[in-house]
Amino acid sequence: MKVIKGKQSIEFEKPPYLLSWASVVAQKEGEGPLGDFFDQVIDDPFFGEKTWEMAEGRFMKQAAMLAIQKAGLTKNEIRYAFAGDLLEQNTATSYGLKDLELPMFGLFGACSTAGESLSLASITVAGGFAEHVLAAASSHIGSAEKQFRFPLEYGNQRPLSATWTVTGSGGFIVSKKKSPIKIRGITTGKIVDYGMKDPMNMGACMAPAAAQVIYQHFEDYSMAPKDYDAIYTGDLGEVGKDILIRLLNENGYDISKVHGDCGLEIYENETQDTHSGGSGCACSAVVLASMLTRKLINGEWKRILFVPTGALMSKTSFNEGESVTGIAHAVLLEKEET
Repeated sequence: MKVIKGKQSIEFEKPPYLLSWASVVAQKEGEGPLGDFFDQVIDDPFFGEKTWEMAEGRFMKQAAMLAIQKAGLTKNEIRYAFAGDLLEQNTATSYGLKDLELPMFGLFGACSTAGESLSLASITVAGGFAEHVLAAASSHIGSAEKQFRFPLEYGNQRPLSATWTVTGSGGFIVSKKKSPIKIRGITTGKIVDYGMKDPMNMGACMAPAAAQVIYQHFEDYSMAPKDYDAIYTGDLGEVGKDILIRLLNENGYDISKVHGDCGLEIYENETQDTHSGGSGCACSAVVLASMLTRKLINGEWKRILFVPTGALMSKTSFNEGESVTGIAHAVLLEKEET
């Protein structure tokens, strides 16, 4: 089996495994359709801290510790951590993981960070550079809105295209040790710029990048939508989902029967008033660590493509009138045959 596959993909000769996973969310996420599936729901959005940023770090720390515990490991057995958030200088990640004292690579892939961290962790384990690696991502409605848009205290009007940033964190242990879920391969995304400039319409900004990486994954693996039980994007929401399906249809692939979006799963949009759905680094991470892994474990699904999506913007680039580019990373997960 060739490790390098096509233009943007890797298929691991000795696949690493998802040994464990953990999801920690806030009250609003716990009140959504997946509330019973999360490992822990924290009623206090500050998680006992004084600031939104410190609270987000606490969510990540909790998810990481739970994932390590569920794997039956100690923190000293984790060789590396790949983790990131939406904030400047990876503030939440630094606060959250400093006490674990792990060798760490801080990542920024915007809301695609869960896919980026899992991809790099998988390469590290499959390459023989570590036995156990932590991959994690977090976000928080309070810290994200304050940095990128308006502090929550402003009470500003949100357009219908806007998404709600998920408060929480997902943590994963990628390992050589065999488990029911293997990581067969990855497809690394490219930065895609369609000239979108609306930070309140992240779905439209990210959908072209999702379409590009999913198309290239099909081409690299010589596979088609029918070969998957599910293809889940990160947080395109209602607006981005429609754009994604149309773009792939134009390029010969109809994913409408197998496509789902984590941002559309985590909230009940009408009753929870989230408009287009959920977003943030934690969105795809906690949905994977709750619903998606559950369906693989119980045999309902045997193969899924997990495609977290990110909008690569900063408050500086937005204020200077630059477009919001997108990126997405695909992780191919399969149930291990016994």
